[in-house]
Amino acid sequence: MKICVLTLILFSAAITMAQTNSSVYTPLAAKQCKTIKGPDPQTNDYEGRCRGVAGYTLIVTEGDLRQNVIVVTPKGAKHSLDLWDVISGGFSSVGAKAEWRMVQKDGKPAPVALIIRYNANEDPESPNKQSSYLAVTKITDTEICVTDKISPGPKANEEARVAADAAANKTCLKKSQQQ
Repeated sequence: MKICVLTLILFSAAITMAQTNSSVYTPLAAKQCKTIKGPDPQTNDYEGRCRGVAGYTLIVTEGDLRQNVIVVTPKGAKHSLDLWDVISGGFSSVGAKAEWRMVQKDGKPAPVALIIRYNANEDPESPNKQSSYLAVTKITDTEICVTDKISPGPKANEEARVAADAAANKTCLKKSQQQ
């Protein structure tokens, strides 16, 4: 009986470890991405293409002092995350890197989610005060969209990874669903 229980525990641990997602990071800073457009000295409009994972790329855009990210699939389909609508409409910037949550599919690494830090100035009276949210994006064969807005806090990174690992079955956030 003890051998059966021990075998079951080891088997369960092996399955859990096999299903654990891993993280891969993509730099989002302008100097580490290929400039597509800008920066325009009058409007500050900018577009930069950042290398992703498994054939995906990220396009960081800026206009009116607000930034957004567009996910480009290996087949070239573009999916705007609409961060300025879904996360915050304030003046904003994305963090220095994006975190891809990866699984193994058919023996190859494949992204299932993306986590992006989104720094927003939501108080016009305090232009230097920013809120630092984490935008969690699901990546499936049929949809790429933001599913969770993680508020600043001491466990925000852990919360974002848990949300990312469960994102595939979540609905997309819309502007009216901001927390």
